[in-house]
Amino acid sequence: MPETVQLIIGITFLILVYTLTRYGIAWKMQRVAKEIVEDLRRKGAISPESAVSLPYEKPNYLHIGMRDYRPKVLASLVQEGYVGRTEEGKYFLQGPDLLKEEGG
Repeated sequence: MPETVQLIIGITFLILVYTLTRYGIAWKMQRVAKEIVEDLRRKGAISPESAVSLPYEKPNYLHIGMRDYRPKVLASLVQEGYVGRTEEGKYFLQGPDLLKEEGG
């Protein structure tokens, strides 16, 4: 097989792997967002008065194993307005319901 064809196949394979990993990470982060919303709903955190603290608010740098996306997703949910944060650092559901919007 000529080198040019090998190079094209190799680059195509790398692009495919990169694209698939990006989709996999996006899917994982979407699942984590739903878990956070469900966790807040289960704890009854639906207003600033009923806000709760979350153990995964800050990243654990000594964590061994799979990457924990919860702190990053939680910050994203706060930024997007799905989750509110009180001055004490507690979290509650606010704004549009993330699970109802996506048919969950």
